[in-house]
Amino acid sequence: MRFIVPLAIFIVLVVVLAVGLKLDPRYVPSPLIDKPAPEFSLTRLADPTAPIARADLLGRPLLLNVWASWCSACRVEHPLLVDLAQREGIEIIGLNYKDTRPDAAAWLKTHGDPYRDSIFDPDGKLGLDLGVYGVPETFVLDAQGVIRYKQVGPLTPDIWRDEIKPLLAQLKTDAP
Repeated sequence: MRFIVPLAIFIVLVVVLAVGLKLDPRYVPSPLIDKPAPEFSLTRLADPTAPIARADLLGRPLLLNVWASWCSACRVEHPLLVDLAQREGIEIIGLNYKDTRPDAAAWLKTHGDPYRDSIFDPDGKLGLDLGVYGVPETFVLDAQGVIRYKQVGPLTPDIWRDEIKPLLAQLKTDAP
């Protein structure tokens, strides 16, 4: 009888740990899923006199990719982004995060520019509003600017094929 309580505690602990081992430690749920992307007004990376705002992202589903020239993981995913933009015609908006304009421009010149436009966020304020805690991160926005998906870490062909591509196809079907 005296072993029943410790045994029950042990069994509960084993169940909790077993469930925890099945969770993906890279998965970080975003509280912004199904909420509008935050309002912002920043400048374009290519032109410091040209503003870009949330309203410029409306009207069609797109990817918002957070990147930086100093980010080694961004270099890993970048060829896939270039391929998606060129081969599949995917609209990608870049969010250049906590970078310098000359470094970012040089990086795109060297590695290719998959972005229809790049937002320059040198202080990381928009990134903070989006809940970015590391680069790269990619968001899927619907035609109304609502965040439908967040990928933490580099995009891979598997993530593109299994998660993002079907979602974008659905959002294009649903768009007015």
